[in-house]
Amino acid sequence: MIYHQVIVVGGGLAGLRAAVEASQTADTAVLSLVYPMRSHSGAAQGGVNAALANEEACKDDNPDKHAYDTVKGSDFLADQDAVQIMTSEALVRIYEMEHWGCPFSRTAEGKIAQRPFGGAGYPRTCYASDKTGHVMMHTLYEQSVGRQVKVYSEWEALAVAVDEGVCRGVVAIHIPTGKIETFGAQAVVFATGGIGRIYGNSTNALIATGFGMAIAYEAGIPLKDMEFVQFHPTTLYGSNILMTEGARGEGGYLTNNKGERFMKNYAASVMELAPRDIVSRSIQTEIAQGRGFENAYVHLDLMHLGREKILERLPGIRDISMDFAGVDPIDKPIPVQPGQHYSMGGIDCNADGQTPVKGFFAAGECACVSVHGANRLGGNSLLETIVFGKRAGEAAARYVNESKVKQDGLKALSAAHEKVQQNVKAMTERTGGENCAGIRRDLQTLMPDKVGIFREKKAMSEALTQVKELQRRYQHAGLNYTGSAFNLDLIRALELGGQLLVAEAIVKGALVREESRGSHSRLDFTKRDDQHWLKHTIAHHTPDGARLSHRNVTLTKWKPEERKY
Repeated sequence: MIYHQVIVVGGGLAGLRAAVEASQTADTAVLSLVYPMRSHSGAAQGGVNAALANEEACKDDNPDKHAYDTVKGSDFLADQDAVQIMTSEALVRIYEMEHWGCPFSRTAEGKIAQRPFGGAGYPRTCYASDKTGHVMMHTLYEQSVGRQVKVYSEWEALAVAVDEGVCRGVVAIHIPTGKIETFGAQAVVFATGGIGRIYGNSTNALIATGFGMAIAYEAGIPLKDMEFVQFHPTTLYGSNILMTEGARGEGGYLTNNKGERFMKNYAASVMELAPRDIVSRSIQTEIAQGRGFENAYVHLDLMHLGREKILERLPGIRDISMDFAGVDPIDKPIPVQPGQHYSMGGIDCNADGQTPVKGFFAAGECACVSVHGANRLGGNSLLETIVFGKRAGEAAARYVNESKVKQDGLKALSAAHEKVQQNVKAMTERTGGENCAGIRRDLQTLMPDKVGIFREKKAMSEALTQVKELQRRYQHAGLNYTGSAFNLDLIRALELGGQLLVAEAIVKGALVREESRGSHSRLDFTKRDDQHWLKHTIAHHTPDGARLSHRNVTLTKWKPEERKY
């Protein structure tokens, strides 16, 4: 057994920020599926929000206004106390990143530059051209190295060991060798990212499977608000590679096959800078009504920005467009379509990352605090990673140093290890069964088709039946390769079991919520219903599937109002 006081599972921004914080007072290690700099956080492009008021256009901005925009953007489902924590701590965290050397783009006066983003009343999105997540990752990884945080790369957590409501550590597999090992800890922080690859049309990396949420869920830790899945309006046609909101923040237009800037028909006051749920629905409507190109996409037009501005502010977008679509945005518009992008839901936790299981914390996209509610504003995800990553790491270390819980978790760790060994053995010994790739492909097809941008009861009921059938098929699925070293067939098969559990929670939550709110847009219940649905959905794992309960949303300053832009 390997032991550390705090184990952080996940090497992206939230995980590294938690590890940097926890390492100040506790022996801390990071368990990462990939070398940390390959984490999906590095793919974030457009920027990170903070009410710095650095530009002339945002000199009146403040954390309270940022909080209001976030709550309104969430369609009033975000917990307002958590939102106020995030926006008030944003300034400190951004200046901290700057002092650690993060190379943000600059104003003429040398201040951190800020650009407009959707749903924001002011330009408050700090950026580093269109590679913000990449430079933030470098900055935090440097800090973890400087603090000598131990990193276990290419390890995947497979189970959480819980003993009478107390977390004792995790069981993980070393991908290069196939060795299964127990990692004992007094506190565990999960920062395992989102659920993207449950959907076939995702902007997310292949490692964003939702498996971290699934193993926490199986360990008895509830998931919250899983029905709220964000579709980014602008992903590259055909590949769904992200085309940052920063492209519209810099002045890009969305146009249909008639050459019209069609957002004037949906959100005339803010046009292309409406919140993501509204822009995604608008694009999908244009396509469905025959005003798209090839009945599949619209145009993101940057040509009027000029060569110099594109090369300075959006060089990554230009490279991706040229490499993957054969389009130079200096000369031609980019073909874009909505694609799955983010999960507002996740592991149920508070603003310190604490879950109902003592010693188990969560941060980043795998967590649900909730600061995003029914729809996340662009620029708030990177902010969430550093604000709540820091708070979760601090809380985990404090728990370790103040805990009166006995450290002896060998019994729970041994039981979890034995269960994992049995699961792996059963999977590798299964012969003649269906290969998991077909099951995964069917899941990734049905989710965007039936639990996508627009939803209704019949299709979602069919989706639930199909997910249950996929779960049944999975019980008989086998592997093509049964060796130990780099057995990605085994890794993907184990992840698939978790993906099917999370998919069920998404579909059940969406079926039960009979209203339209934020990213959850129902054709059969078109209005928001605060009387019945101003509440969070809590999914509990049972042998018979997801059991749902509900919890009231925390309101502080802002009463729900009609959401207009």
